[in-house]
Amino acid sequence: MRNVLTFIMAGGKGERLYPLTKDRTKPAVPFGGIYRIIDFTLSNCINSGLRKMHVLTQYKSYSLTRHISRGWNVLNGELGEYVDAIPAQQRVDEHWYKGTADSIYQNIYAIEDEKPEYVLILAGDHIYKMDYRRMLDFHKENNADLTMGIIEVPKEKAGEFGVCELDKEYRVKKLIEKPKKEVEKIIGGKFVYASMGIYTFNTDMLEKILEKDAKDEKSSHDFAKNIIPLMLSSGKVYAYNFKDEKKNEPRYWRDVGSIDAYFEASMDLIEVTPPFNIYDREWPFRTYHEQYGPAKTVWAEEGIHRIGMALNSVISNGCIISGGRVKSSVLSPDVRINSFSEVTDSILMEGVDIGRHAKVRRAIIDKYVKVPQKMEIGYNLKEDKKRFTVTESGIVVIPKGMVL
Repeated sequence: MRNVLTFIMAGGKGERLYPLTKDRTKPAVPFGGIYRIIDFTLSNCINSGLRKMHVLTQYKSYSLTRHISRGWNVLNGELGEYVDAIPAQQRVDEHWYKGTADSIYQNIYAIEDEKPEYVLILAGDHIYKMDYRRMLDFHKENNADLTMGIIEVPKEKAGEFGVCELDKEYRVKKLIEKPKKEVEKIIGGKFVYASMGIYTFNTDMLEKILEKDAKDEKSSHDFAKNIIPLMLSSGKVYAYNFKDEKKNEPRYWRDVGSIDAYFEASMDLIEVTPPFNIYDREWPFRTYHEQYGPAKTVWAEEGIHRIGMALNSVISNGCIISGGRVKSSVLSPDVRINSFSEVTDSILMEGVDIGRHAKVRRAIIDKYVKVPQKMEIGYNLKEDKKRFTVTESGIVVIPKGMVL
């Protein structure tokens, strides 16, 4: 895989994830207790044998850049291996990145310096486990100019994705960005093929098409809207189906671009047999987090119901459950659950403190929030909406450091 250069696009605002993106870009949002969202893409790269990675940042990038510099300095630079965070630099003109394709074009110097045979372009804000070597092999076998990663999704969700029309050989005939009525005309059955935002390019073709797109003043410089339509008329574009062949079903892949999607993916982790296994030692997910002592529970005074316990939950290092009860929740490091409190179906990020007799239900509480004694969150959504963000499905979100 040394002839592959990887770009990970990590500059998105993540507006639908607000207020979790109030102080950070979407790929830097914590997930699964100890991870950041981008850790899953980076881990996939390492596990796939990729050793040359550029992470393209832009929006509120400090948290992400610090995480990469502290936690992903694991490769050997003397052997030409690296994980580099590259900020938007206005190298081409005075504009910041104008689209996904423009973010690569503005860093085309990195491609020219490295001279790879293939360029792999990934999104840094999805939760999944993928061996990119299989996609590259598929690309080579079909002598493709571009191979897109696709996944089967229910037809009713087609409007959320770019949808591909394919022939029997998985060659892409058409791409419709977030279709409505059009999808009924081109695809039968209950599922559609959705683009995952993952692309493998032959380097020479990528450079030519980016140069052509950059000269088009009417272009929005986006891969889905502009680059792929250009490629369909002038190159061989194939689709790699991200599917479990043994089970004959799509593999786990989640675009956690909204609060509800983020919450649902987090709750997947606490199932008895989770659909996404973060405990797979053959495909480890690595990260960086500060060192804390082991998690512990204290107090077992059954007579007064002062029992520290956690049921069906993910509990990270440094957490102390002191006479409170946690159920079906995800706790990041250094969370404190005080006596007689209850936390149910919730996500608590690093440094959160739940006061005595407080009750939290179906909530996401960002870092360093201290919930006062006897406060209730998630039990009266009408009142919660006066102070917090509440989604249509009733998830209460409290931003980082908010004083309650």
